[in-house]
Amino acid sequence: MSSEQAAPLLRIEDLHVSVGERDILRGVDLTIEEGETHVLLGPNGGGKSTLLNTIVGIPGYRVTQGRIVFKGVDLAGLEIDERARLGIGIAFQRPPAVRGVRLRQMLEVAARSELTPDTVADLDETLSLGHMLDRDVNMGFSGGEAKRSEMAQLLAQMPDLALFDEPESGVDLDNIAVVGGAMNSLLKGEERISERRRAGLIITHTGHILEFVNADVGHVLYNGRLACKGNPLDLIEEISSHGYDKCVECALCQTFA
Repeated sequence: MSSEQAAPLLRIEDLHVSVGERDILRGVDLTIEEGETHVLLGPNGGGKSTLLNTIVGIPGYRVTQGRIVFKGVDLAGLEIDERARLGIGIAFQRPPAVRGVRLRQMLEVAARSELTPDTVADLDETLSLGHMLDRDVNMGFSGGEAKRSEMAQLLAQMPDLALFDEPESGVDLDNIAVVGGAMNSLLKGEERISERRRAGLIITHTGHILEFVNADVGHVLYNGRLACKGNPLDLIEEISSHGYDKCVECALCQTFA
């Protein structure tokens, strides 16, 4: 089937989302094709995490208008576990701790099967998990350990769409390299888009993670809307030089809008 005939992996149409009495997203349109990695930039409070949490189905995020379609399925009314089984995975900015559930058990759930010794060995080699596998998920973990735990769960799940909420937040440079390398491996960032199967959507403020992850398209989410798009590194440079206000007005962004 040609790319013209195939439906996009993810299609978001005129999405409006409220949290409590506050309107956060005000008409987001976004399409992600199979194999693409997109980057989401924007000021604090602009709705970036709201968008990811709405896609994955976190309670409390109310869609008031528009729709999210994944693999041709409208996600309205589907629970988090149903979306996960469809192939959506997420690495949270602040991974929750789960008392009484060991990381090894969580990985088995994510993989939907018993972990083989080879799989555990591969994850340990990639993310240095050995000392964490028999500890409760994220209980007492450092920032870097928690992010490596999240990445291990995604690598066990192998979702078709991987969402990453600020993967470099609260992580030292060594762990950014480890997490970024694992992300790029999951997304097959070294291959051509036509040869990839999984897609990604990454929130970043600093752009440091893009030193390790190859991304295709950047977007600026501003005041609840996607204001512009372009090359992720070009957008980050523009924002660093002039700020978000100027970025959404600049000729570069208008070129790609």
